[in-house]
Amino acid sequence: MRAGYGHAVNPIRVAVLLGGRSSEHSISCISATSIVAALDPDRYQVTAIGIGRDGRWVRDADGGLGFLSHSGPLPEVSADAVSADLASCLDVDVVFPVLHGPWGEDGTVQGLLETVGVPYVGSGVLSSAVAMDKGFMKGALAGAGLDVGRYVVVTDREWRHDAASAMARVAELGLPVFVKPARAGSSLGIVKVAHPDALREAIESARKHDPRIIVEAGVEGAREIECGVLVDATGTPRASRCAEIIVNARHEFYDFEAKYLDDSATLVVPADLPPEVEERVRDLAVRAFDALDCDGLARADFFVRSDGTVVINEVNTMPGFTSISLFPRMWEATGVSYRNLVDRLVSDALRKGTGLH
Repeated sequence: MRAGYGHAVNPIRVAVLLGGRSSEHSISCISATSIVAALDPDRYQVTAIGIGRDGRWVRDADGGLGFLSHSGPLPEVSADAVSADLASCLDVDVVFPVLHGPWGEDGTVQGLLETVGVPYVGSGVLSSAVAMDKGFMKGALAGAGLDVGRYVVVTDREWRHDAASAMARVAELGLPVFVKPARAGSSLGIVKVAHPDALREAIESARKHDPRIIVEAGVEGAREIECGVLVDATGTPRASRCAEIIVNARHEFYDFEAKYLDDSATLVVPADLPPEVEERVRDLAVRAFDALDCDGLARADFFVRSDGTVVINEVNTMPGFTSISLFPRMWEATGVSYRNLVDRLVSDALRKGTGLH
């Protein structure tokens, strides 16, 4: 039997899942590397579990990150890594699924862990699935009374059978618009469209990442603000200080390159907002968290207009945990260190367990 949190007779066995089949594979690897380093070896017995782009599960004999390849600009699970037995990978006390995007953040891995009864960090099956799909997520948030802006979802079936109708619906949004894969993150596949002649090409580009796409009306002149949500020891969601993303003129928006490759965005933590506006954003972040029935953690992304009104853009149930990621930086500004943040998430997963809540 394992003793209480912080006083373990035997270390808590934690499996950190990383990689995965999605296009955010490398970002997951970077996030997980930071988390593994933050887990106190006196408190935890940590095993890193890699999921290759082909879906294979791998691990090193010493439980470390030796299966990662650093031959490219970003790390990834090596295609030459030796496959691991799935049952032995999950013979742990708790799993930290640091997986971004489909086949990891969308309820699939959460469903596996529920089935075998292993506690895990973060939201459950339904919340993860709904939050992963920007169309369903916006529908749920709008149903809870939050302003999600104007948008159109184009399904694969509609595009293949009646693209003209889809184009007509999108045209009603006006310009500019942002064309996005409905179930991707890290700004992958997003195209800003300012001219109608570029719309079809943008949709086809987004469809390379996901056959289901969403087109969002631009919120011109708004500030891009983010807020973290973390549950406390009682399971009550609390909001962090806010952050602002200011994109360099070389980029039209906060795209993948600006986030991870060329350091061309200024991240202001905490954001310079009037106190009443920041409190409004923090309240909306918690409301969004509750509307999607999230658990553990989430990052909510907003647009704040010049008149102080707030539009929620999306909710991310497993935000980036890299050294430059905003989620841990916002909590640092709120008084929660990176190590304490990871501790709290593992503790919450053990408190919550599995099953219906």
